[in-house]
Amino acid sequence: MNRIHRLLCRSSRWGKMLDEIIVPWVLSDVRLGDEVLEVGPGPGLTTDLLKSRTARLTALEIDPALARALSARMAGSNVAVVQGDATEMPLKNAQFSGAVSFTMLHHVPSPALQDRLLREVRRTLKPGGVFAGVDSLQSFGMRVLHLWDTLVPVDPGGFGARLESAGFSDPFVEANEHAFRFHARA
Repeated sequence: MNRIHRLLCRSSRWGKMLDEIIVPWVLSDVRLGDEVLEVGPGPGLTTDLLKSRTARLTALEIDPALARALSARMAGSNVAVVQGDATEMPLKNAQFSGAVSFTMLHHVPSPALQDRLLREVRRTLKPGGVFAGVDSLQSFGMRVLHLWDTLVPVDPGGFGARLESAGFSDPFVEANEHAFRFHARA
């Protein structure tokens, strides 16, 4: 992420939006269970909100500096931070009861790698486990925020089919004017 994007993702304004709007919207119809995987937590504002919703949370972060900082901040909690690539997760098969991703899919550099990430999430979920998340819709503001940064928008219109191709069932996708939320079962 570029510097402006990193600042935004750490801001109290973004944290308040996550707490009051985004996380409740995404998880309103979802039960994640006791062993949850968070894909791409970045600075961990979503991790802060998720750790009280589950017995154990594993946060998988590709950026080594962000992973180290989050690990230090979560020391002694129910959160384990793993530094790694979500397209090649260093995690066991059928390990998690649920998985989440919050506004990170558009940072994966190609649709093919996004699909690989979906398959990896599916691999790590127990049968019946749920994958839920949200991603932003493409807009002028979104493009400006991502100058000199990775931006591969996800089309919500075809995302259910992509989830099914990755091995998920019962995909649900719903968009508003800024973002789309989704959930599906392993």
